[in-house]
Amino acid sequence: WPLARRSTLVVYELLQFAALAVPIFVVMERFGRLICEVRGGDHTAYWLVVAVSIAYVTSIALLVWVPVKYLILKRRRSISEITQWRPAVLAYVILCTFPCFAVLTVSSKVQVDAGVRLDHFSELPVSLVLVSLLCVDVIERIRPCKLIGHSDSLDPYFDMSGPVLTHLQHVTTVTGQPQTHEGQATVTPEVRNDAPAGRHRDSASMAAPSLQAASTTYLYSPSSHLRPRYHSGRLGFLWRKDARAEAFVESFMFWLDTVEMVRVVGSPSVFYSTWVFPVYIFSFLSTLRAAITPNNPLLSSAGFALQDAPFFILRVALIVVFGYVTPVLYPLKNALVSFSFFYFTFLARLKIFRRYSLF
Repeated sequence: WPLARRSTLVVYELLQFAALAVPIFVVMERFGRLICEVRGGDHTAYWLVVAVSIAYVTSIALLVWVPVKYLILKRRRSISEITQWRPAVLAYVILCTFPCFAVLTVSSKVQVDAGVRLDHFSELPVSLVLVSLLCVDVIERIRPCKLIGHSDSLDPYFDMSGPVLTHLQHVTTVTGQPQTHEGQATVTPEVRNDAPAGRHRDSASMAAPSLQAASTTYLYSPSSHLRPRYHSGRLGFLWRKDARAEAFVESFMFWLDTVEMVRVVGSPSVFYSTWVFPVYIFSFLSTLRAAITPNNPLLSSAGFALQDAPFFILRVALIVVFGYVTPVLYPLKNALVSFSFFYFTFLARLKIFRRYSLF
């Protein structure tokens, strides 16, 4: 491999390993301090927790993380055939996110049982655990791309998710004459010697509406609208677009709902209650979506089942019990996404909806 590619690979791997190890060390260290204070300054418990964290990171790195990375980089057959999900991200979620959320949940239980309130870990899950997960997600998204020059992907100004209209031509009638549009001169149909003029005019008038409707539907369909072209000049930079920069935006938007849900646990009233268990459980389940490739069609149903539907129920319950610990915008978002997914996936395909159309 070229030196630049090797250097990029080393930086990626170091960042991902740091995102794996640092959250575990920090969470376990604060948990050790909590145990030390709960037990009246027992430093033995503190160093025992720290030693367990070091042993855990070393074990998972040697037994799981390094072998998985080796198989991915060497493109072994068992790994190269996987195209619908990302093994490295799944391993990270199970090895790092799950134990961190578990330790935070145990911290709440320890303080409640001891009858003290020393640390409710307000910013730690959001600022460290989820940011590290976001870092791993972004690296996996931009790994196939170069960091300098133009992007290796397709032209970023064209969305290739649907058919693209690349050639325009006049839509002809059954007589071979161009179809007229508003603002253009009317073309008189040619009358052949072997056909009466009235019959020819009637057949052309009957065929024109259907052809015009079909052409209008094609020209103005959402999947074939004209895309913006590249513009040059002094303000040409305003039209520039790159898939590598959009990967960061998409990743942040992908995790925004989970970040808000975990932020709710930062409230002491929620952290020192039994509601901390369902919040962390459903938040962890929502992180499993990261294992699915970004353009996989399964991501829509996974988002409904693992995030929007359970988050809506949980947020409504939290608002009823604790008040507005979460903005109303998020349960509305979960409700609208769940309804749109259920309607367009199941109800809109029924015969009763396909038989009659309002538009």
